[in-house]
Amino acid sequence: MSSDIFSRKLDFSQFDLIYAGAQKNMGPAGTTLVVVKDEILGKTGRQIPSMLDYQVHISKDSMYNTPAVFPVYVSMLTLQWLKDLGGIEAIEKINIAKAELLYNEIDNNPLFEGAASKEDRSDMNVTFLLTDASKKEKFDQMWKEAGISGINGHRSVGGYRASIYNAMPIESIQVLVDIMKKL
Repeated sequence: MSSDIFSRKLDFSQFDLIYAGAQKNMGPAGTTLVVVKDEILGKTGRQIPSMLDYQVHISKDSMYNTPAVFPVYVSMLTLQWLKDLGGIEAIEKINIAKAELLYNEIDNNPLFEGAASKEDRSDMNVTFLLTDASKKEKFDQMWKEAGISGINGHRSVGGYRASIYNAMPIESIQVLVDIMKKL
């Protein structure tokens, strides 16, 4: 798991182990979260380094090594913010509304098309393409002038990628949608 951790309700019972790069919705860059069922601890079937043995970490109260204090602190603040907001159920509703707002514009504006098929779309990272290459310079200028940054697409996909993680307010998505409508 990665950018969707803490963005929506998940059935954790269907996983024996979750290793989440949680730097988007939980803490700063490099933050990871491991959730492991007790039943699988110690059942690797082979020798593994102690650093990779989750039983060792658990037996040391997750302090087998000195923890990185700043990411732990920021994660605590983020999780408290999420709790105060109303928890996972509340943020899931907000995230669905944000994604729907942007995807509706992509689907209804002939100048744009989604880069992912509808059944594979992410509510956290919205990838889309500009259908008229002659408008790229103008569109790029418009979103930059509006104070938007970092939406250039991934080098392997191209186009655009709007990352709309938990902390991104719906008002910011509305700014991008308004620009898309004006193009």
